[in-house]
Amino acid sequence: MQGYPWNGSPTLRETLTKVAGGTPAASVYADARARIEECEPQLSAWAALDSRATSRAEELDARPVSNVLPLRGVPVGVKDIIDVAGLPTRCGSSVTSPDPAELSAACVERLEQCGAVVVGKTVTTEFAYFKPGPTKNPWNTGHTPGGSSSGSAAAVASGMVALALGTQTAASLIRPAAYCGIAGLVMGRGTADLTGITGLSPSLDSLGFMARTVEDLRIAHAAFTGTAPVDAGTAPLLVWNGSDLADLDPAMRAALRRLPEWLDGWDVTDFAHDDHITTLAADHAVIMAYEAARERRRERENHLADLSVPLAELLTGGTQINEDDYWGADYRCGRSRGDLAEVLQGKFIIGPAAQGPAPAGLEATGSPIMSRPWQALGFPTVAVPGLVTDSGLPLGLQMIGAPGTEDALLAAAMRVEERLRGQPPVASAMP
Repeated sequence: MQGYPWNGSPTLRETLTKVAGGTPAASVYADARARIEECEPQLSAWAALDSRATSRAEELDARPVSNVLPLRGVPVGVKDIIDVAGLPTRCGSSVTSPDPAELSAACVERLEQCGAVVVGKTVTTEFAYFKPGPTKNPWNTGHTPGGSSSGSAAAVASGMVALALGTQTAASLIRPAAYCGIAGLVMGRGTADLTGITGLSPSLDSLGFMARTVEDLRIAHAAFTGTAPVDAGTAPLLVWNGSDLADLDPAMRAALRRLPEWLDGWDVTDFAHDDHITTLAADHAVIMAYEAARERRRERENHLADLSVPLAELLTGGTQINEDDYWGADYRCGRSRGDLAEVLQGKFIIGPAAQGPAPAGLEATGSPIMSRPWQALGFPTVAVPGLVTDSGLPLGLQMIGAPGTEDALLAAAMRVEERLRGQPPVASAMP
């Protein structure tokens, strides 16, 4: 698969329009299943498909149209660290139980209440950490789809489903969204019920959505939260250059230089608080390791030899972090959270979602460094698609807002996406 990989499959908005126009939910699901059968042999995005999806779609069709369901008939993939009743939650690991979950996670129940049809469980990296699953990038199957919400990203990017659930502890949603050329929303920490999700770090774990466009994310978020989309206009933007956390690909550097030109008419200035960001990235790693060692204690104590080397090192290393270092990192994150929330009143940050396009190879999932600071803050974040390099790979940006600004952030991100989609391919090598 090269180029735009969804091949005419409907977006979430288009799916809802079809259903509202009389297309049965069962027919929408049948189309999605046919697309899965076409793409799955190449992409390996699914851990398990739900044999009950057809009957659930038929049950939706039996309900009167007057029964308003904001996501009626929308096919949804669920990352395989999130419980779906009747399906096992394997977390990309052989040490988890093959027995089906008795109850669905709160977020899955909410989507089904909105009329979504759960298609199945999407592939995740091992316990949502570094060890890759079998999934490939739909834009180029020789490149990583990212991690750990890799299956969800590939399923959406290839048009197998219009919406997918993901999670993020470091860069687990934003990076695969960027690599696979789709939109992703990480909801602000504490705004969603995480019951039924196998976590890694309670202070950092967040729920999110993946869809083809930011407009689709707005629709999904509004349905999920029961709110109405808002219009943020052209709120001022602060361009973040990556704070020298890591070397950026030449294409990403070129894109950041041209942002003011592409966003002509917006108030665009540089983000001038890099001192916070470098500290946050380091403190994120401390908090994640410390909490993961305790959250995944059963696996550390009983199955350490069965875990991948990176995960085993994370869990054992986390036991060596003392409480003073952990609480110090937590305190600094709290101070920065307050300071930057004040800076972002009425403004949003825009910067690299990853260092560049998806790296070649499937042995690793890319670096999470560009998301660590923002995840340490727990701020809502949106992966904004639209840019493509001259090598034919997506180039993702991310936008960050203050706590509680998901609606306005999505509105602003949708306007930015419109501008980015009109740009020519970005050079992937310096002239």
